[in-house]
Amino acid sequence: MKKFLLPRRWWVPTALLGALLLAAPLLALKPHAPPTPNLAAATTAYFKKFVDAEGNVNYAAIKRNPLELQALLRRIETFDAAAATENDRKAFYLNAYNVLVIGEVVARYPLESVQKVPGFFDKNTVSVAGDKLTLNDLETKKIREPYADPRTHFALVCGAKGCPRLNREAYVGNLLDAQLTVQARRVLQDPAFVRVDAAAKKVHLSEIFKWYEADFKASGKTGVAYVNQFREGKLIPAGYAVSYYPYDWKLNDVKR
Repeated sequence: MKKFLLPRRWWVPTALLGALLLAAPLLALKPHAPPTPNLAAATTAYFKKFVDAEGNVNYAAIKRNPLELQALLRRIETFDAAAATENDRKAFYLNAYNVLVIGEVVARYPLESVQKVPGFFDKNTVSVAGDKLTLNDLETKKIREPYADPRTHFALVCGAKGCPRLNREAYVGNLLDAQLTVQARRVLQDPAFVRVDAAAKKVHLSEIFKWYEADFKASGKTGVAYVNQFREGKLIPAGYAVSYYPYDWKLNDVKR
């Protein structure tokens, strides 16, 4: 009987063929490692876990479970800011500031106020995209001066009750302009932040408007005129007297 032979290109050693057949189901079932979320997504997930709806931070829980914070701080330290687009870089520095403030508080927690820590803003340094900066340097040199956008004052949260409420959504480059406008509207319509006394025809503003008056003036509007841009149906009459209420430096800690 004549033997039927497969062409050589189809020939596979029997031992190898058996091994491949045995391994195939295992290869098919091997789980793929989930992709690492980008830094903004990881920051959002972190805020949603440890920041409540009022913008307060659960510092005690972070202190007990520091690994996620440490991972975020490492990514902030090694982020390549020079390679990022302008909007991505701006969003990165906003998020970095808020995470780094949390990191600095947690390192000293329990704590009543960041004001109790000597040099919290102007002497102690943090690692940001390869730089060693104070928090004041980060705010001024990486955010205020390059971008001249007063809306960032409502996005930066310095760990105090007097700050704007911390947004649980991280800032993202391609959404940043809309996010900053939404945040400004949220903050400037918050009666705890802009305190209108209609009976006395007065409005009490955060000291942020006094400290950074030059930033608001450079945008073309200050005080009530600036605030009214972001208020929907609740405009403050131009004739109202303006005063500034004292900043509340108590830690923006969750109630326990």
